[in-house]
Amino acid sequence: MSNENQNNSKELCHWADQQAARIIKEKGDLDSYTCASGITPSGTVHIGNFREIITVDLIVRALRSRGKNVRFIYSWDDYDVFRKVPGNMPKPEVLEKYLRYPITMVPDTFDRNENYARHHEVDIESQLPRVGIHPEFLYQASRYRDHRYAEGMKKALQNRDVIKECLNYYRDDEHKMKPEDVYWPVAAFCCKCNKDTTEITDYDGEYGVSYKCTSCGHEEKGDLRTSSEFKLGWRVDWPMRWNEEKVVFEPGGKDHISPGGSYDTAKLVSKKIYNWDAPVTMKYDFVKLKGVPGKMSSSKGKVISLVDALEVYQPEVLRYIFASNKVDHEFSISFDLDVVTIYEAYDKTERIAYGVDKAKSEDLFLKEKRIYELSQISEEGMPKVMPYQVPFRMLTTLLQTYSGDIDAVIKSLGDVKPEQEECLRRRCQCAWYWIKESAPDCAPDFCFSLRTDGSKAEDITGASLKAIQRVRDEVVPKVGTYEQDKDCQFAMGEIAKQEGLEPKELFTAMYHALVNKDQGPRLANFMKIIGKEKLSEILSVY
Repeated sequence: MSNENQNNSKELCHWADQQAARIIKEKGDLDSYTCASGITPSGTVHIGNFREIITVDLIVRALRSRGKNVRFIYSWDDYDVFRKVPGNMPKPEVLEKYLRYPITMVPDTFDRNENYARHHEVDIESQLPRVGIHPEFLYQASRYRDHRYAEGMKKALQNRDVIKECLNYYRDDEHKMKPEDVYWPVAAFCCKCNKDTTEITDYDGEYGVSYKCTSCGHEEKGDLRTSSEFKLGWRVDWPMRWNEEKVVFEPGGKDHISPGGSYDTAKLVSKKIYNWDAPVTMKYDFVKLKGVPGKMSSSKGKVISLVDALEVYQPEVLRYIFASNKVDHEFSISFDLDVVTIYEAYDKTERIAYGVDKAKSEDLFLKEKRIYELSQISEEGMPKVMPYQVPFRMLTTLLQTYSGDIDAVIKSLGDVKPEQEECLRRRCQCAWYWIKESAPDCAPDFCFSLRTDGSKAEDITGASLKAIQRVRDEVVPKVGTYEQDKDCQFAMGEIAKQEGLEPKELFTAMYHALVNKDQGPRLANFMKIIGKEKLSEILSVY
């Protein structure tokens, strides 16, 4: 298949490729395509925020797969105002003293980084490479303080009446600014008390801006080229930076992209003031949380970070969750029993992508393969060797059987190739975290601990005791040699009947002997996983 035909096929099967094609069509053939994302680091950057980041990443990858040179920028709006203390921050009484300051002037009450904003920036910057995302980070506080935007602010001030018209354009009469209302596109942090509680009082038509602070009473005339306290309001700052960075694509949440919303307003400002056609955009919907385990919710106060999500989902599977969902559809990211289903869905997609499972149609094959390619950490796409698949449910059994010893689990599988081990190890780590932190609440039946301390189930007596002894002496030595699990199951059922028991009674007694529970993983397979040596040891006390 030619590259052109491959690209045409890809355009039909994933929204990222459709969007990439739209960007190229609307913006033409460019030397470079700048795709942008950004956020104010006012608190924990949560998994909902991550949706915007990975949305841009998927489209960046789609553009690059078409041979385009792409610049992916991520702006930290760290010159924004610190308006509210989040509930999950330490020393809130300290943070309260810095309300109305620039976020970069708020101390890091975790005592780790140079300021509050930097703490949250580092948290996400250190984690994005784990999921294969590598943007160029821009820091707006340093850019404003370096006077990079002096001309952009000057242009906004000189055209403030035009901007006022742009802001009013989509507003109803009740919310429009009146002709007599004074509008200033620039605000200032007081150079004396650092708060944004200032009022612009005069502008000299060039670079001189005067303001008065309502908190401390200080009055100042600053120069946009040399003073560091000035900043554009975000509805003008956004389009000013589109022009500054030559942005051709930036998505937005459904609140910003709604008709007549902030994007539509910024589009007018961008063209009329900065002579830049607004970037192509697309709406992404919200991400909800389901089944959050106690450890996560207590530490983050209902906010789940990228770090938290990666405790449960290996990076490829987390990418898959976002790549497989339509970008403009709301969905829930789960930490309960749905985790097992999500891993199963990913594994099914993987098998289709490698041709192990046959898709129902060519279109479905192309779609599933593209989702899988976009789910990989590396932009190169699919690994040359198919990753080793262990169903998540079975992996939880293996890990508990080996008390969380990942090396022992991998060794027990027997046929893991060296190039498969790293990915498998990540899955093991996630499965062990889930079984320890989530499963006790959402899937207690999954949880068990082998009796390896020489203890015995005191309720195993009479016929049950006799049956257990026979299983130990007659069935256990053959574990691992039965052609199918049902053959082992049948042998135990026959022993139960011969001892006057229902098979279920014997199986319950076996679970009591092995894990001190009424039930557990499918017994014959479970016994094979445990192995005849360890089974003999556990049952030797009967």
